[in-house]
Amino acid sequence: MPTAILIDGGFFLYRYPKIYGPIDLSRPEEEAKRVSQDLYRLAVKHLDVKKRRAGKVVWVRERELYRIFFYDCPPLTKRVHNPLSKKAINLSETPTARFRNALHAELKAMRKVALRLGYLDEHNARWEIKPPVLEQLLKGKKRWEDLNADDVYYYARQKGVDMRIGLDIASMAFKKQVDQIVLIAGDSDFVPAAKLARREGIDFILDPMWNPIRPDLYEHIDGLRSTCPKPKTEGQP
Repeated sequence: MPTAILIDGGFFLYRYPKIYGPIDLSRPEEEAKRVSQDLYRLAVKHLDVKKRRAGKVVWVRERELYRIFFYDCPPLTKRVHNPLSKKAINLSETPTARFRNALHAELKAMRKVALRLGYLDEHNARWEIKPPVLEQLLKGKKRWEDLNADDVYYYARQKGVDMRIGLDIASMAFKKQVDQIVLIAGDSDFVPAAKLARREGIDFILDPMWNPIRPDLYEHIDGLRSTCPKPKTEGQP
């Protein structure tokens, strides 16, 4: 039976710069190709099993890939006004939006990769102060009157992503399409789906990309394994 690999796109793109280096948004198409290739490589490494041959440890591809699922949201396309600069911004033309669209296009063209899209809640979107800037404000290292247009960002909460992950896990488990599911994610929202899959006999592996997880999450998974390079400044959970 094959392995399905499910990737929380928001989490993956949050961890990616810490492991592979910054994403240069001025080159969206080139960076989208690089990121998609790194994504595919770390995903299929989960199909390899460690073996000892002739006194040496080698990795052997023993599992079959069912499909790689990537869960994300398309960028917003509306126009907004920065509250500090008062300038209008077309969100569909921002570097972040161009990169996200280019990444989605790359993934759609890759074999055995399925793109699952939720949506961003534009009705409850708002401007927020960037966390490092907010920390400086709270510590008194920066004054409110010194804020500029680059200190804020437009935040919209994603919707439908966790639901799609849960539905895909349940569908594959009930239909017996796979006997192993690897989830690349970093929070505990997956726990109900993981419980269901394990009750159906699925081997459920969590890949947090070397990000520490809460100790109580271990009881809800069958294994913990990160296949991407280990960040030099972070320890293994």
